[in-house]
This record gives sequence, C-alpha cells and structure tokens, in this order.
Amino acid sequence: MANLKVTVAGVEFENPLIAASGTFGFGKEYSEFYPLSALGGVSCKGITIKERPGNPPPRVTEAPGGMLNAVGLQNPGVDHFIEYDLPWLSRQGTKIIANVAGNAPEDYCATVEKLNDTCVDMVELNISCPNVKQGGVQFGTTCEGVFGITSEVRKHCKKPLMVKLSPNVTDISEMAVAAESAGADAVSMINTLTGMRIDIHTKRPILHNNTGGFSGPALLPIALRMVWQTAGKIKIPIVGLGGISTWQDAVEMLLAGASALQIGTVLFTDPYAPLKICEGLSEYMDKNGVESLKELTGGMRPW
Repeated sequence: MANLKVTVAGVEFENPLIAASGTFGFGKEYSEFYPLSALGGVSCKGITIKERPGNPPPRVTEAPGGMLNAVGLQNPGVDHFIEYDLPWLSRQGTKIIANVAGNAPEDYCATVEKLNDTCVDMVELNISCPNVKQGGVQFGTTCEGVFGITSEVRKHCKKPLMVKLSPNVTDISEMAVAAESAGADAVSMINTLTGMRIDIHTKRPILHNNTGGFSGPALLPIALRMVWQTAGKIKIPIVGLGGISTWQDAVEMLLAGASALQIGTVLFTDPYAPLKICEGLSEYMDKNGVESLKELTGGMRPW
C-alpha cells in the first residue's frame, strides 16, 4: 500500500491531511464522528495572548462556491488553551499545530513563549492580522512586514515555525521568500481572500464587519497557481490549502508543489471529507505505482 506519511519541518505526520485552523475548533466536536488519529494533524483555532470575543454577528454567510466569515479570531486565550484544551488534544493521537495570532509583535512573541514548553508539535503564524503599531496594515501584506514579524517570533519560538501566507498581495511568492529568509521552517498557503456580500433589501453588507474572508472550492485554482509559483522560489516545505474538497483536488495541490495539505471549509458540509480524501489518495497512488507522497510533490509537468 502507498505510504501516506509526510515530514514537514522535522515533524512526521501519519498522512498529509491537516484540519485547517478556524474550521475545526480544538477538535472535540469532530471527535464524535471519528478518532482524530485518522488525521495527520489539527491546526487549532487561532490563539491569542488574551481571550477574544470575536466580531458581532452576523459574521458568516454563504457565497457562490464557498463562504465568507468574519468571526474575528474568537478564542479563549492561550492560557485557557494550555490548561483545558491541550491536555485533551494530546491524547488524540494526532499532531498538534498551534495557530497563533496577534495585533502587535509582542502579542505573538508572548503567546509562542507560553507554548514553548508544551506538547504542541508546531506553531503556525497567522500574519493576516492588522498591526496596530503600523496603522492597522496587515503583517502579511508586505515583504518587510512578513520578514519583520517572522524574524521577531523566530527569536522566541522553540517549536518548528510555519508561516500562513495571505493571498491578498501582489506576489505571494515574494512573501514566502521573506518568511524563509526570516527563519520560517515552512509556509502554509493560501489563507482566505477578502470578499463581501450585500443585502439588496437593506443595502447593507451582510457581514457586520462589512468584509470577510472568502474560502471554499472556488479558491482552488487560485491556491494552485500560488503554490506552484512559490514552490520554485523557496526550499522550505509548503503546506497547501485553499478549496481542497476531494482527493482529486489533493493530488493537484501536491503536484503543484505542496508537501502536505490543510482542508477547511469542506468540513462544514462533510465532516468525513478527510477520510474520503485519504482513501482516494491512497487508491490513486496504488493505481499509478506511486509509493511515497514525495514522488507527487512538485510533479506537475508544465507545457
């Protein structure tokens, strides 16, 4: 049988399927469907230094080919996560990725320091956050911003560090180069695209936040293009995400240059999607004589 194990930044995953941050919570609800050991890993809901209530509703809405969300990083804070959520997660037999967010470099650094002596396997840096010290501009929208926040966190983080890249930029591959130069061990891409829906009767945006992050199947072609462009410019691994819903999508993302995968929005419509994708991926590999996922990563043959 095909070998589905992958190694990213020194962390070995039993299979390449990782639940994307923000779509899986801390895993307890989904554990009612199947053991979390069926997943390669779980990227936890974004964690901040202090508890956050998130944005006022409405903060989620459907959109053609996906959904918009402006949840606003609602979470119980890193101390609560370490005391109450992490002990349970550590017994589930899957790799744990702590997604860390903040509004100032000190927030990120303080949060990762608290995670250093825990059983977390990897830290994922959510840089699609507004830097309050720079007038609210997102950390991840300039090369200088990406380099600055990554290098600062790198000084404080003892865990393997993965930077989650925003697609709301002119050239995401340059952001990846900046992250690699600043000491990132891997990048995950792509985060959500900024979008909007408008209620034609009230003439107001449907989301109270006006705009939100667009995710879902419609993102796949964009994510594939961005992963492919980036894979040729960096040496660190890419964890690909954005619109993956089927095993065929997963194969495409691997061929584009991803070493592992995250799936998110599809979990809301089919919680069993990771199991189906793993099964289909394994069958595809067996049928095509592929023994290891390494053989697929970056295997696309351009015209």
